[in-house]
Amino acid sequence: MTGRLHSYESFGTVDGPGIRFVVFLQGCPMRCRYCHNPDTWDASGGTQVTAEEVVREALKYKSYFADRGGVTVSGGEPLLQLDFLLELFALLKQKKISTCLDTSGICFREGDERFGRLAQLTDLVLLDVKHIDEDAHRALTGQSNKNPLAFARFLDQRGVKMWIRHVLVPGITDDDGALMRLRAFLDTLKNVEKVEVLPYHTMGVQKYKKLGIPYSLEGVQPPAKERVENAKRILRGRA
Repeated sequence: MTGRLHSYESFGTVDGPGIRFVVFLQGCPMRCRYCHNPDTWDASGGTQVTAEEVVREALKYKSYFADRGGVTVSGGEPLLQLDFLLELFALLKQKKISTCLDTSGICFREGDERFGRLAQLTDLVLLDVKHIDEDAHRALTGQSNKNPLAFARFLDQRGVKMWIRHVLVPGITDDDGALMRLRAFLDTLKNVEKVEVLPYHTMGVQKYKKLGIPYSLEGVQPPAKERVENAKRILRGRA
């Protein structure tokens, strides 16, 4: 089996616990307005690789991540290549390597038995919750939030540890009411170990220009420090 690979990062420090070898898969059905990797959107792009090739590449760096780290698969949207992801995680578990999945959950489908297998092979999920409100989620990403929220509930039922991530964009995802509604949803889950607030940034703007894609958040600045701290207080249950 082969998958479409965008790139690797050999020394990731913000993609799960410890030091991680990060695998960025190609292709994503979402069009998040703040996405800083629009070059990962095209599902036919990237490089074709086998799961065995990815594992061999990761093993070159095992001395760095062997103690507390492991391998994180990100994207794009890795669930878009679910069968490849399953094969890759199975091989990594055979090598006793910790597996972490960085996903929006957009490709989750109720009743698809492959997700049960994925839950067995995944040590941690970094779940990016874009927006708790349906209409705002569609305006931000072009997609419904029903699958992402259902995936969160599924992972909770299966006992898979989660770190929740929320990108804070001024005027779009930083409304206190929406943050409180997201907090209320998170309170229904038992396996959330951490909630991370990621401040919006403009580091990907040049990629849009290079690809000839209009950047719809032109002029939006990163959030002020106090708004970031406010979101952390709310989402971590201290407000």
